Parts: sequence; structure tokens; C-alpha cells
Amino acid sequence: EWSNRMNRSHRRVPFLMLGVAASIFLMMSPGVLAQALDSEPLVLEAKIPLGRVEGRIDHLAVDLEHHRLFVAELGNNSVGVVDLDTKAVVHRISGLSEPQGVAYVPASATLYVANAGDGSLRFYRGADYAPTGKLDLGSDADNVRVDAEVGKLLIGYGSGALATVDPASNQKVAAYVLKAHPESFQIDTKSNRIFVNLPSAHSITVLDRATGKELASWSMRHGGNFAMALDRDEARVFTVFRSPTKLVAFSYEKGTAVAEVDACGDADDVFMDTKRKRLYVSCGAGFIDVIGIEAASLRRLARLVSVDGARTSLFVPELDRLYVAVRARAGQGAAIWVYRTSP
Repeated sequence: EWSNRMNRSHRRVPFLMLGVAASIFLMMSPGVLAQALDSEPLVLEAKIPLGRVEGRIDHLAVDLEHHRLFVAELGNNSVGVVDLDTKAVVHRISGLSEPQGVAYVPASATLYVANAGDGSLRFYRGADYAPTGKLDLGSDADNVRVDAEVGKLLIGYGSGALATVDPASNQKVAAYVLKAHPESFQIDTKSNRIFVNLPSAHSITVLDRATGKELASWSMRHGGNFAMALDRDEARVFTVFRSPTKLVAFSYEKGTAVAEVDACGDADDVFMDTKRKRLYVSCGAGFIDVIGIEAASLRRLARLVSVDGARTSLFVPELDRLYVAVRARAGQGAAIWVYRTSP
């Protein structure tokens, strides 16, 4: 009997401890509770279903004025339009050809979609998504960037080129020749340069922003340099490599590596959070890495679990939100996961 009482007593201890923990949790003030929940640098705030969208999802763009997110649904040959206020898909542009890059130009209220399948850049009216034209670039139209200061678009395409498009006429006004197909590229108006990732050439090319002339070519000792971001204040280029999985900072002037840190695998996007001195890396291996930028080093602050294949994203500093594209998996539909920055 004594033994049975002791066994029952031991079984009650964990439940008693659980009850005490629950009471403490409930007694916490809302402010303290919120602080505890916000201890991660990114907090998952919402999951926005994209509906019947199959296959790979590529890049994203935002219309800040109307709170719309544009999603290049490459495998679905469509672009989804998400209302960020209602957190719902409000329109879908179909009949595309493997859309990869998207950009929205507020001045002309025009959405641009770059298509890998037929090499076209297609234009859509922002008010009603009506098609307004198409520009044939040749092949594999990919990333799109807006150089708002000069009112031009840059599009990577083909076996190695950046096209400059004038939004006023929607015509190609220049083409900068490269050694290989460009992946992520970034524009720095301060130094008047364009930095371009050329993974198949194992290099980063630096172009003069005004003329497209090659200023430098940095040879990479790692492979798979797809994602890129800039620290314009400190004049550093951040590139995430897939082989091995590293995030490396290079100096603008010499192209030398000044810091590096391990990163998650199959990265396709990286964004600089200037306000918090952080980098957000989205990886197809199913993780998001948050990297802290210190004086002369990089340090991983957190690794968040996402979903396999969720390698594209968009950080919108004006909204303090990171939007991650999650493709459809068995039992789980395609969605945009919304992360709020914290603190």
C-alpha cells in the first residue's frame, strides 16, 4: 500500500508542476507576455493562402500605395495579387510563360512581369490588370529591378545581359553584356554601380550604372552565388552561396571578403534590414536565417523553420514585414507566410 501511494504521488508531481507553470503564464501581464512571444527577431504573423497554385514560386514585388503584393507563380504560369489588408488573393493574371521577376512602377501604375519561358517582359495596367504590351528580350527573362532615381527598369536575361527599359515608352534603350546569365543584381545610386551575381561564371561583376561598362570582376571561391543584398552605408556586398552554404560580405572597393558566416541551404533571396542591422535569408532547405551585422563580423541570431522549397521572399522595410513564398506540398496549399520584425 505504501508503495502504491508513493507511485501515485510521483505521478501527480508533473501535473502539479504543469499547473503551476500554467498559472504563472496566465498571471503574466499582457506586456510581459508579448515581450516573451516577441523574443525571436521574426514573428510569424499570418499565413495567406494562394489557392490552387502548383509548382515553384519565384520572386515578389509590392505596391505600397495600394497595399498589394505581386507573386510570380512560375510553376502555375500566373501572377497572384494579394491584398495585404484583407490578407486574401484578389486577382490572378494567367496565361504567362514561367514568370520569374516582377516589379511595380508607381509613377505609371504599371506591373512588369519577366517570363523565363518565352523571354518576354509583359506590362499590365495597375488599376485593372489589363495587358498593355510585351517586349521580347530573347530568352530566360529573370530578375527585375527599378532604378527609380533615373526612371528606368533593369532586367536580367539570356546567356548574359541586363536590359535597360524606359517605362515611358516600354522600349529597350540599352543592353549591358555579361559573361553569363545574371541572377540577383543590386543597384547602388550612391557609388553609381551595379553589382551582378554570375553563378555559372563563379564571379560577381561590377558595372558602371550610367554606361554599363564593366568596372571589375571578382572571382568567387565558393559556388552558387544566387542571392545578393547591399549595405550601402558601409559599402559592402552580401552574397549567399549554396556550395558551401555561406553568407559572405565583400568590400565595394576591392571585392575582398571581409566577413562570413554559415547559412542555410539553397538560398535564393537575402535582404538587408538597415534599421536593425540584420540580414534575412530565405532558403529552399526549409529555413530562414537571421544574421546580425556587427562592426567586422556576421553572427547568426536565429534560424526559423519554414517549409522545404520556400526559398524566395521579400522584405518591405516600410511595413517591417518579411513575406516568404511557400509552394504547395502534400496536404498543404501554397501560401505567403508573413513575418513581423521584432523588436
